[in-house]
Amino acid sequence: MTARRFDQLWTGVNLATMAAAGEAYGAIPDGALGVKDGRITWVGRRADLDDAPASLAAEVIDGEGGWLTPGLIDCHTHLVYGGNRAREFEMRLQGVAYEEIARQGGGILSTVKATRALDEDGLVRASRGRLDALIADGATTVEVKTGYGLNLEDELKCLRAARRLGAEAGVEIAPTLLSAHAVPPEFSGRADDYVDLVCNQIIPAAVGLAEAVDVFCEGIGFSTAQTARVFEAAKKHGLAVKGHTEQLSNLGGSALAASYGAWSVDHVEHLDDDGVAALAKSGTVAVLLPGAFYFLRETKLPPIAALRAAGVPLAVSTDVNPGTSPFASLRLTLNMACTLFRLTPEEALAGMTRNAALALGRGATHGTLEVGKHADLCLWAVGHPAELAYEFGANPLRRRVFRGR
Repeated sequence: MTARRFDQLWTGVNLATMAAAGEAYGAIPDGALGVKDGRITWVGRRADLDDAPASLAAEVIDGEGGWLTPGLIDCHTHLVYGGNRAREFEMRLQGVAYEEIARQGGGILSTVKATRALDEDGLVRASRGRLDALIADGATTVEVKTGYGLNLEDELKCLRAARRLGAEAGVEIAPTLLSAHAVPPEFSGRADDYVDLVCNQIIPAAVGLAEAVDVFCEGIGFSTAQTARVFEAAKKHGLAVKGHTEQLSNLGGSALAASYGAWSVDHVEHLDDDGVAALAKSGTVAVLLPGAFYFLRETKLPPIAALRAAGVPLAVSTDVNPGTSPFASLRLTLNMACTLFRLTPEEALAGMTRNAALALGRGATHGTLEVGKHADLCLWAVGHPAELAYEFGANPLRRRVFRGR
C-alpha cells in the first residue's frame, strides 16, 4: 500500500497562519493544512490540493468552517510556586501599605517561604491547575520562570518541577532561571553577595535545566551593574538572556539587555526612546504584560506607538504569578492587551503566536502555520479571529493539537 502523504489533513477550515506578510492574520479562507510526523508539511487553499483528501491522508479532519491558528504561546509566566497572596490583595484594598504587608511577612518573600516548604512533587501538584487552565485556553508552549526559591537547591527544584509539568501535561515548557528576582532574607543587605551566588553557583548548576536567564532590573530588584554581572555569567555558560525591565522606573535595563542580544525585555512601561532604539537595533522582543498593569492599577502605559514605529516585535503574555498577575487566562490577556494597551486584535494574537515564539528563541519552529513548523494548532469555533480577543468566559476552543496529536 502506498504511504499516505499526510498523517492528518485539515479541511473545512479558515487558516489564520499569522505569517508576517500578506493578508490580515495571514488569512487563507477555505484552507487546508497537512501534517506529517508532527510537522506542518502543506498549507494552502483547499481548492489547490492535488487529489481527494481521503486519498492523501490517514486522517481527514473537517474543521466545520472554524478558524485554525497556531497553538498559543505564553512567553512570560511565574507558574511554579507555592501558596497564594489573596490575603495581601484584601489588605491592600483595605488601605494597608505594601511596606506594612512586607513587615508582616508578606510580599514576594512570603511566596519564597511557601515555595521552599514544598518538595518537587508538591510544587508539581500546586502548579498543575494553573497550567491546565492555560492549556484549556489553547497554550501549546509555556515559558516558566523560577524566582521563588532564591537558593541553589530550591531554584533547581523549581526548574525540575517545570519540566515535569510539561512532560505530564503535553505542553512544551521553556524554562527560565530568574534567581535574580529578589534578594532572599538570608542575604538581606548583601545584594552583591547574593549576585555572587547566582553567578558562581546557581547559573552553572542550571545548565541543562534552563534555557535562559532573566533578571529583575529595577530599584526594588537589581541594579544595571548587578544585572550585567548576571548576563555575563549566563553568556559564559551558553544561556540566553531576558530582562524584567522598565516596569516601575527607567534604569536603562532594556538597552542593557539588548546589548547582550536578549530574546526579550518584559513590562517596559517606562521605556524611553533610547531604549526603543536599542531594541529595534538588536531585534529584541518587547513583551507586554497587561495583567500586571491591571492588577496593580498602573497608569503609565508602555510606549506602544514608538515600539510600533520602530518595528519592535510586540509579544503579549499572562505573567501568571501570585503577587501581581494571578490570571491563568490567555484570552483574558488578549482582551486586556486590546482594551488597556490599545493593541488591535491582530496585534494581540500575533503577540501570543509569532512574536511570542521570537521571545523564546523559537521563531524558526513555532508561532505560525507554515511548512516546516511544529504542528501545534488550535481550532476555534469563531466566525473571525478578532473574537478571540473580544470576549472571554465561554470557551470557543474545539481542538488543541500538540506536535500533531
